[in-house]
Amino acid sequence: MLLGAQLYTVKKYIQTEKDIRFTLKEIAGMGYTTVQVSGIGKIAPELLREICDELSLKIVLTHTDNQRIINETEQVIHEHEILGCDYIGIGGMPEKYRSATWYDHFALDFKEPAKKIANAGKLFMYHNHNFEFRKMGMGNKRMIERLVEDFTPEEMGITFDTYWVQAAGGDICQWIEILKDRIHCVHLKDMTVNGFELEMAPVMEGNINFKEVLKAIEKANNTKYLIVEQDICKGSPFDCLQTSYNNLAKLGYK
Repeated sequence: MLLGAQLYTVKKYIQTEKDIRFTLKEIAGMGYTTVQVSGIGKIAPELLREICDELSLKIVLTHTDNQRIINETEQVIHEHEILGCDYIGIGGMPEKYRSATWYDHFALDFKEPAKKIANAGKLFMYHNHNFEFRKMGMGNKRMIERLVEDFTPEEMGITFDTYWVQAAGGDICQWIEILKDRIHCVHLKDMTVNGFELEMAPVMEGNINFKEVLKAIEKANNTKYLIVEQDICKGSPFDCLQTSYNNLAKLGYK
């Protein structure tokens, strides 16, 4: 498994070509060898690939606008071919599909694009938050359970986010076992507390038992990329990424 950085962590610093170049150079200097593209400003895929190639960074996953995946599927696939990226993701369930009344439309809208993506040798990836683990009146099933019923592992993978499973009150290791056929990419993000408030933290600086979580990921034997993400950072997001990298490198992950 290769260790990567989720660029959403540094989204404020990747909105122009100049800033993208500088930020990616900083990330490569930390030791990361892969990145996920999310929250980035407008940049041609050819140029982004060129910058990453110069820094020996591989683009392994994106979060792509859900309407583009539905309406511009072939163009999205072509752009990912330019990027050298096999995983085409969305950052979560678009809001209109989150009710029991409207959920069925998600599979109706995304099934065909997911098949086209699979036929191109790539994989549509769904990133979880906490709300997918709430039972929502669909046969008393959780949304995450419906998702894996509605899409085969060849049609949809799960970008498994450790923080959000913990925030949902779920057992991270249990869900890794349940979803193991789909977890090609994992978002590593820790959780700490400030009074009664939950806070995100660098990996192994909070309360998630990452030694056991990483053992479970290793046992599942299907994950290619461990991607560090911290949506909200106290202080510099660059420092947070470096701290997470250092802690994981001590365990042998690079």
